[in-house]
Parts: sequence; structure tokens; C-alpha cells
Amino acid sequence: MKLVIQGKNIEITDAIRDYVNQKIEKAVNHFQNLTMEVDVHLSVARNPRINPKQTAEVTIYANGTIIRAEESSENLYASIDLVADKIARQLRKYKEKRNQKKNHGKPKEIEAEVLNEPPVVEDLIGDRTPELPAEVVRTKYFAMPPMTIEEALEQLQLVDHDFYMFCNSETGEINVIYERNHGGYGVLQPRKTNGNNGNGASRESGTKSQAANA
Repeated sequence: MKLVIQGKNIEITDAIRDYVNQKIEKAVNHFQNLTMEVDVHLSVARNPRINPKQTAEVTIYANGTIIRAEESSENLYASIDLVADKIARQLRKYKEKRNQKKNHGKPKEIEAEVLNEPPVVEDLIGDRTPELPAEVVRTKYFAMPPMTIEEALEQLQLVDHDFYMFCNSETGEINVIYERNHGGYGVLQPRKTNGNNGNGASRESGTKSQAANA
């Protein structure tokens, strides 16, 4: 198993490295056959408004699946303890689902709310130079193999987020599956516009739409 430890605003001392190794190896001990690489990211927030300040994030690459957990507290070692416990639970959940698939075949289909968002204008910036907002401090890149909505839901439950972006294997389009505030899950899909961004709709249809939204 490959273990990579990185730090932000913190020096990774031998003591910290040994502690991470001890806790992570214990967490993945029963899942060595599934775990290919473990990335650990430790960070300390310098902004006094951010509380708690010490964060430990663990990302595990397991047979093409990404399993992620993150915890924060006022003490880095406590954050490492918390995230190690969480990642162990995530791995256990992942292994149980794999075993269920082997024993029971294809999982039941989920009922997901599919939302058709309004069409997006192709040219949003015109002659301006594209810039990221000042609040954006981190960019992530990841592989996006095609998958079904059911498989995307499984990934969502493993990455410790409330949404998951994926390539829908049935349509070839980028979709987002997310946790709804009132329970269940929803799926965001691009609307088909036939190349006219919806501008070909009649004035009468627009009037009816306005009346419906009033």
C-alpha cells in the first residue's frame, strides 16, 4: 500500500508521520486487498475566523473507487484519530456493498429526482479574461469514467460530500447527484436545447411560462 502525506501551513515532522502511519495502517488493516494508495492531507487554517483550525483529510484509491473522509478539530492528532475512524467505516461500507453485489446481483434501482436546468448561454464572458473568484483556493482533477446513476450514488456515499459529479454512461453527459435537503437524492442533468438555447420558443409559450411562475 502506497501512503502519501502532504501538509499545508504545517511541517510534517517525523512524529506526525509516524502517528499518521500508525493510525491509517490500523484503519485499513482489514482492507489491504482493496487499498491501492492512500493520500493524507494535513492542514492548519491561518484565518482566525476558521474554527476548528486543524484538518485531516484521507483519500483512498481502491480498485477504481475513491473513498474519502475529512475531519477537523482544535488538535491535529485528534483530527487524525477522527478521520482514521471515519475512513475505516467508509471502507467497511464499501466492502459490504461489494459483497452484496456478488451475492445478490444487480442492486435495486434508486428513485432520483431529475432536474432540467434552464439552458446556459454559450458565451458567458465575451471579451473578458476568465478569472477564478478570490475565494477559490483549491483545484482538484480526477478521472471520470462513465457510470450509471446507481453507481454514482454509491460513490457519493463514499466520498464524504453532499454531491458527486459523474459522466452518465447512458447519455455520455456530465451529471451531478446530490443529497436533497428534505431527504432522498436528486440528479442534475443538462437540458436538450437543439442548438438554439431555447430561443426558438414561441412568445405564447413564454407568456404561459411566466404566468405559471407568477
